Amino acid sequence: MSKHITVCAGIDTSKRKLDVALAAKKERLQVDNTPGGHERLSSWLRLHGVGRVGIEASGGYEFAVVAALRRHGFVVVVFQPAQVRAYATFHLQRAKNDKIDAALIASCTAEVKKIHAPPDPRLAAFAGPLTAIEQMTDDLTRLKTRRESCRDARLRQLWKEEIARLQKLQQAEFKALVATIRQHQDLARCLALINSVEGIGLRTAVAILVRMPEIGQITREQAAALAGVAPYDDDSGTYVGVRHIAGGRERLRGALYAAALPAAFRWNPQLIALYRRLTAAGKLHKETHAPVSLFDCRPFLRPDLPAR
Repeated sequence: MSKHITVCAGIDTSKRKLDVALAAKKERLQVDNTPGGHERLSSWLRLHGVGRVGIEASGGYEFAVVAALRRHGFVVVVFQPAQVRAYATFHLQRAKNDKIDAALIASCTAEVKKIHAPPDPRLAAFAGPLTAIEQMTDDLTRLKTRRESCRDARLRQLWKEEIARLQKLQQAEFKALVATIRQHQDLARCLALINSVEGIGLRTAVAILVRMPEIGQITREQAAALAGVAPYDDDSGTYVGVRHIAGGRERLRGALYAAALPAAFRWNPQLIALYRRLTAAGKLHKETHAPVSLFDCRPFLRPDLPAR
């Protein structure tokens, strides 16, 4: 009996163009990273019978082509840059250019054993506004620092007015984002459920909902790893190293940390008890209120999805 083999393609993404290669084949393509180029790419992939497409995350330049390919029915695997480089290192591949990278991503795509379901496209649309709101928080912090260190009365007033303007804009943007999310009944229920956990405010609940679309479909341990708050072993032989967190989603981790810190002192009875137990056992302060503790709260599970 013949074995069915899925034809795989790899795409190396840049701001202006896309380099495309097929796994174990010589065919190549280069198109513009534009809507027209995405249509040409889809036609070329269908012509060659491609069923699975791999693409490396490239600072957001891949978003539009990933969405277009999924709309056209292709299975798309988005790799972290570290995954592609690790695959190249394993195969002792040192040369690097766009065409070589496309072929490398195609080979990496063909080796994938487990394909994860794509995230809810509605949530992907909320990521941009949420990032803008978070960036405004960073801008406000810088402006407040500037105003505090400024000795010129005129400039201090200027910074004060700019802070007030930015705070008003941030509040309006966040209100609009929450209103848009609540237009979808299932997302509104999930947002309310996350927000019901003591210590998690609406801002943090929105960050969890948007930054972790897998919520409710994965275990607490997997959620902690995705957020980058899971402590990993560092042992070898008789050496027992200190556990450290690594990787994960940086913006989500920041939101969780900001919530976990006060929750472990004041708002969440489970975290307060956990904090006291760990400090009594000799744990350091920052080790006790790590955001991983928030994922011990089972109410995170979405009501419309089965618990796992």
